[in-house]
Amino acid sequence: MTVFLLRHGQTRGNLERRYIGSTDEPLCAQGREALEGIRPPEADCVYVSPMLRCRETAALLYPGREQIVVPGFRETSFGAFEGLTYEELKDNPAYQAWLDSAGAAPPPGGESKAAVRQRVTEAFLALAARNGPEDRAALIVHGGTIMTLLEAFEAGHRFYDWQAPNGGGWWCRWQDGMLTDVEKW
Repeated sequence: MTVFLLRHGQTRGNLERRYIGSTDEPLCAQGREALEGIRPPEADCVYVSPMLRCRETAALLYPGREQIVVPGFRETSFGAFEGLTYEELKDNPAYQAWLDSAGAAPPPGGESKAAVRQRVTEAFLALAARNGPEDRAALIVHGGTIMTLLEAFEAGHRFYDWQAPNGGGWWCRWQDGMLTDVEKW
């Protein structure tokens, strides 16, 4: 299966560099405008996170196409850190502990990296089981979802190696239980 991993367009929270994982923000005007120039690849199926910003991005890039909502593709819940910026959190001991753990410990009221990985990889494996080797799947999801998938299923790279800008992403192939031939899109 060919897999196109695309990060949603910009939201106001993205512009302000806020943690907006489980905050259900719409795209901002700049985010919509930036997506207007994107010509997405052909896809047999369009899978989306249930979050509004992903559904709006998919509607702009694949107008009139059915969106298959995958609850497991939602972004990480940042719990008590939702809606806040680094500047607002930098002196918070709980935030420093979370950063020091590289996300292994959950933020207060949020999800750990391991919990997110389990949720996202299970959702992807279920999707992969429904698609054949010639299928083309577009996943309109979140930066954290993309990084989680590529860290889990691509050999040799780490989580932060897979950062994608809003409206950007990666092409790859799903074969033999791995994501291979990964190219920046």
